[in-house]
Amino acid sequence: MKAAVLRQGAIVVEELPDLVPTTNQVLVEPIACGICGSDIHTVSHAHELAEAAKSAGSEGFTNSFDPDRDLVMGHEISCRILETGADVAGIDSRREYVAMPFLQTANGRHVPGYSNDYPGGYSSQMLLSPEALVPIPNGLDPLIAALTEPMAVGLHAVEQSKAEPGRIALVAGAGPVGLAIIASLVNRGVETIIASDFSTVRRQTALTMGATEVIDPSSASLGDAWRSAGDGQTPPVIYDAVGIPGMIDNLMQEAPERSQIVVAGVCMPPDTIRPFVGIAKRLNLQFVLGWTPENFVTSLYDLAEGRIDGSKLISGHVDLDGVPQAFANLADPDQHIKILVRPDI
Repeated sequence: MKAAVLRQGAIVVEELPDLVPTTNQVLVEPIACGICGSDIHTVSHAHELAEAAKSAGSEGFTNSFDPDRDLVMGHEISCRILETGADVAGIDSRREYVAMPFLQTANGRHVPGYSNDYPGGYSSQMLLSPEALVPIPNGLDPLIAALTEPMAVGLHAVEQSKAEPGRIALVAGAGPVGLAIIASLVNRGVETIIASDFSTVRRQTALTMGATEVIDPSSASLGDAWRSAGDGQTPPVIYDAVGIPGMIDNLMQEAPERSQIVVAGVCMPPDTIRPFVGIAKRLNLQFVLGWTPENFVTSLYDLAEGRIDGSKLISGHVDLDGVPQAFANLADPDQHIKILVRPDI
């Protein structure tokens, strides 16, 4: 099998031994796998990620992720079946699937893409639990279906927030997570959605996904946009979809009193906030992670039934040999939003 391997901070493409499914495992071939912002962070901050996961008691990472060992990333997956192990039922080898990235083994549950022993989607083969597979419905293009996981991240962030019709939503960052949040806010009936991003391309994409206004943070603040758009009284819900040091503190400073700030962006390095700013403003600071299986299935059907147009996010395709350059290209937010890795081309 062929894979793009993260090794000591660099991505190399090479041949690895083929995988063999054992009892209650499914061997799949990824059709498409999106490059996630957390994967980009992991290239530069793998040790910080591992240490933070250990401090948080995150069993899925602490048991199977060593940043000093090789890692095949990729967890936003659509796939086809290659082979099933013993005791696998209900899997139709003629169908295409999207996959929740998990594999149950005798020594615990693993997250392919964040496990040194079980490769993720930047590869020509993966092992998954059969329960991780969801059939792609309604003739949905499997390339679009690969966006299910990031769309579910946005949906989960919105569901964990207090956003509702009549309350303004402010979204800091119009990358894939921010755009997924915008799409979910639209589906929730939120009428006023203001997005902020330095990138002209991403601001324009935010408008096509349903944002009612976009601003350039170099010349305008989300707090000022809220005061212009609303009644000046009802506090907004603010989403951090950026994930860089200083962002939470900056949003706390900009936030009107009694705002909710929902942190969905993954910041790997240590960060600093000023608690008294939150205390004085009576802010609600909410951290969210990932999605639920229900969010995952809902997002798949949102894509399949046209409630979310996933094609607007896809800005490029690469084969496995193109993965190292794709990571470099994603550093320019005016060039790309979501690049799909397609091991089968």
